[in-house]
Amino acid sequence: MKRPFVAAIVAACMLVATGTAFAQVKEIKFSGQNPKGHPIATGMEKFAEIVAAKSGGKIKVNLFPGGTLGGDQPVITAVQAGTIDMHVGNIGIMASQAKEVGVFDFPFMFANEKEADAIVDGPFGKAMFDKLEAKGMHGLAYWELGFRQMTNSKHPLTKVEDIAGLKLRVIPNAINVDWVKALGANPTPMSFPEVYGGLESKAIDGQENPFTVIDSNKLDEVQKYLAITNHQYNPQAVIISKKTWDALSADEKKILADAAQEAALYQRKVNREVMSAALASLKKQGMQVTEFSPAEVAKFRDKVKPVIEKHTATVGADTVAQLQAELAKARK
Repeated sequence: MKRPFVAAIVAACMLVATGTAFAQVKEIKFSGQNPKGHPIATGMEKFAEIVAAKSGGKIKVNLFPGGTLGGDQPVITAVQAGTIDMHVGNIGIMASQAKEVGVFDFPFMFANEKEADAIVDGPFGKAMFDKLEAKGMHGLAYWELGFRQMTNSKHPLTKVEDIAGLKLRVIPNAINVDWVKALGANPTPMSFPEVYGGLESKAIDGQENPFTVIDSNKLDEVQKYLAITNHQYNPQAVIISKKTWDALSADEKKILADAAQEAALYQRKVNREVMSAALASLKKQGMQVTEFSPAEVAKFRDKVKPVIEKHTATVGADTVAQLQAELAKARK
């Protein structure tokens, strides 16, 4: 009979030989601002599922949707520091780290989703991710939030002048502050997890987001009026900390990169399918929906032109020219 400790060593060696012992699961902490059920959170779930399958369970993605790890800026700082591994959020918010990506917040830049896909999946999207690399973030893929619309609790918006005087929450960056000012409204930069409370307390009159965000976050409970403006399209950057990325093997990098791209196609498809359903849901919940006429949209565009000119100097004329050149190709 083998002595107990000898038997234990033999058993352990056998487990190692078959690859079942000391199999260390690598865990990835993945943050997002939107709650479970929103297409961004659904994309996160799909990504985790693909990673688990591709890695044979050796990489586990732990999901933290709904802003549970904090607002965008604190989370981005944590990603740079490596204390949070991954984040998906509006790339325009990262303009405080790399000014060029602020071009994605320019109003009326994209006419439709097809144009947006061509830009983010092409050379321009890669060039913008390259700008983040030096700031401690590696870009994996672009998902989408979709076209943004305006809501408020004061009155219906049928013309541009109706926006004047409203206290509107904006994504905390200079471009958004300036275009809201150009419309005569009062911009209030605010982290997204604070928005519902701000609307409920009347600290702010309104906000602007895609239908899916308005619906999944139940903003209809604190907002009565919805205006379809399509004034801005928000690519969502899936980023990973450079510290996390650099510690991965080549195989692990490929798994995460491929999974993010696969999840991007799925997430955009889901987002576009639920967009019309979200609008129908908001109407059913009692929101009063209005739409600007082509003449009012043209007026809107004219009002924000000086903002685009001003911020072209900030993000760089070369960046804007590169984007416009890629858009021209996409529109042929």
